[in-house]
Amino acid sequence: MSAPLTTEQARANLDRQGISIAEFSRRHELNKNLVSDLLAGRKKGKRGMAHRAAVLLGLKDGVIEQ
Repeated sequence: MSAPLTTEQARANLDRQGISIAEFSRRHELNKNLVSDLLAGRKKGKRGMAHRAAVLLGLKDGVIEQ
């Protein structure tokens, strides 16, 4: 298991894949403002949709319940 990414690394991953924040958000059914807040460090992704988004972005290690 690898260490969680920094916000800069997560943003760079999206850039490498050619995916915008809006596109990532649409693909994962997330609010794009929430994703932007996570990538800017304004939110920590502790619970709910923020947790789900942080795990999907690689910002934290965690489990996503289906």
